[in-house]
Amino acid sequence: MSDHVIDEAAEFDEAPETPAIEALPLDGWHRARGARMVEFAGYHMPIQYDGIMAEHLWVRQSAGLFDVSHMGQLRIEGEGADAALEALLPGDIKGLGTNRIRYSLLLAEDGGILDDLMVTRLPGGDLYVVVNGATKYEDLGYLREHLPDDITINHMDEHALIAVQGPKAVDAVERLVPGVADLVFMTAGAFAWNGVALWVSRSGYTGEDGYEISVPADSVQAFADALANQPEVKPIGLGARDSLRLEAGLPLYGHDLDPEITPVAADLGFALSKRRREEGGFMGAERILAEREQGSALKRVGLTVEGRQPVREGALVVDSAGEAIGRVTSGGFAPSVGQPIAMAYVPAAYAVAGTTLSLLQRNKLHQAQVVPMPFVPHRYIRKGATA
Repeated sequence: MSDHVIDEAAEFDEAPETPAIEALPLDGWHRARGARMVEFAGYHMPIQYDGIMAEHLWVRQSAGLFDVSHMGQLRIEGEGADAALEALLPGDIKGLGTNRIRYSLLLAEDGGILDDLMVTRLPGGDLYVVVNGATKYEDLGYLREHLPDDITINHMDEHALIAVQGPKAVDAVERLVPGVADLVFMTAGAFAWNGVALWVSRSGYTGEDGYEISVPADSVQAFADALANQPEVKPIGLGARDSLRLEAGLPLYGHDLDPEITPVAADLGFALSKRRREEGGFMGAERILAEREQGSALKRVGLTVEGRQPVREGALVVDSAGEAIGRVTSGGFAPSVGQPIAMAYVPAAYAVAGTTLSLLQRNKLHQAQVVPMPFVPHRYIRKGATA
């Protein structure tokens, strides 16, 4: 909403209007394919086309096309941008090689997680950062507040972002964009399709092999058409994206991660790069490094749930005396597992694999067991191996 509109509303002593829900560049494309649209992160987005179960299983066996254009794409420029960013992230950004990607966390002063994100070193040294859609404007404000004035942050809002995920994603994308098969997990590069510049990352958030592709918004519909015309590819909605990432044991910001949670509690210790653990110097370092040595009071765990009834976010984890000791942050039926699964935060003493817990949802108790994550093995393509 513009300042002019806000001022005008104030002049007539009226409450400011609720910001309108925005349309993604592919809004009409989704609707034409029968997508059921819902509001998510301030946008109309497709939740499903043919059904969540069918779409989920298609991605696991073939390739799905996801529209993730709601996410924030940032280009951070300026001498010393990597060192400046390290004050806010616990990852080794200075040591990030060209065309290499690093998962990291945007941290509050007390070490709480403000967002999780991906950082890529572009040729020439600039940084390409992808942040979550629901937090992108807050992230932008936080970065502008804390980074030096000579560091420039460009919000690439003229670009769309699509993901192609699944074991046959490489076949479909390589057919259109020769050379992408040479990328391995967490690497990226500049490519072109029909004269359109693309930035292609071999990454994603389903646990499957695949790509995330940044494309100018005015060309994304033609590119999405070309992808959807490949026999391996079907469009996939938010519903299956959520069940896929849950099976992969991947946390979702705003649900499994929030400012009250630290990287250690979230079981994201891998995001604390070795040099940064030794040197510190990032937001909340004292607290986070102490937790890493001594342990966190709470831990994120995976749960399998008995029966067929999913246990959803907000359900309580209770002990044998019926006392609440934790909460479920994500949950649902896992099509590839064949039973309900969930993530929850519990006291560290209850976080041991094999521990039996009770989950209270709508006054009904469900039995669950702590299990290692991921629930479904990751199938990323790493250098010289499939993992």
